[in-house]
Amino acid sequence: MCIKPKIAFLGPKGTFTHEVASTLGDDLRAFCSVDVVMDSINNGCDFGVVPIENSTEGQVGTTLDALVQKNNVKIYGERVIPINQNLLSSKGTKKENIVDVYSHAQALAQCQAYVTKNNMNPHFTLSTAAAAKSVKKINNSGAIGTLKAAELYDLEIVDTNIQDLKNNETRFVILSREDHPITGNDKTSILFSLSDDKPGDLNGVLSIFAANEINLTKIESRPSKKGLGKYIFFVDFEGHRSDEMIKYILNIIKTKTSFIKILGSYPNTMI
Repeated sequence: MCIKPKIAFLGPKGTFTHEVASTLGDDLRAFCSVDVVMDSINNGCDFGVVPIENSTEGQVGTTLDALVQKNNVKIYGERVIPINQNLLSSKGTKKENIVDVYSHAQALAQCQAYVTKNNMNPHFTLSTAAAAKSVKKINNSGAIGTLKAAELYDLEIVDTNIQDLKNNETRFVILSREDHPITGNDKTSILFSLSDDKPGDLNGVLSIFAANEINLTKIESRPSKKGLGKYIFFVDFEGHRSDEMIKYILNIIKTKTSFIKILGSYPNTMI
């Protein structure tokens, strides 16, 4: 008998994270924070799905901070999806009759030109899903949200792809207790901090990749919360941690950092 994987995701239902989680299976569990999603992997769930960066808004700080603290999870995979916002409303509602529009602050910001052009009054909600759930109770109102939310709350899709920028994408990571076996087309994510603030320390670490012809695909920094000027660096690079060359590079980096953590190796989908 095939056992279905249990999949945790950052809720509520009806969000883009829910859409990504739905591609992995149908035994889905919504949780209220990134921390709880990660904890759930040691409490019965097989996978967790959380956002990690957006092409217009940048890194998701809560996810990066949680990856620093949690030792029970590895990045098993990634998904990149277009963020296409939609105008939703009760069945039979026409766009010209919508006076008030509800959504999460980020979604409203992404659709500001559309909202202004159509003379709608914007109202903030805790999530796009919360907006979708509420508009059925409010006359002449609409919600900005996902197609999944329209399905869940039995709403009509009044208009599609209403975001101001058409190339907006979000990258999600799939978490598990182990990372992904080597495929031959992989990337590895690590984080590290430096022991001193000497000029050239960061360059000394990054130059190891260049010297060994390993391509970096991302570098971000986050405050370490240990004082001003103290940072943790997140780096993604091509290759799997079980590759002999990657093992060699990681061993050198360990000698040049005060702390290093391998977040996982997984198939590289962003090429």
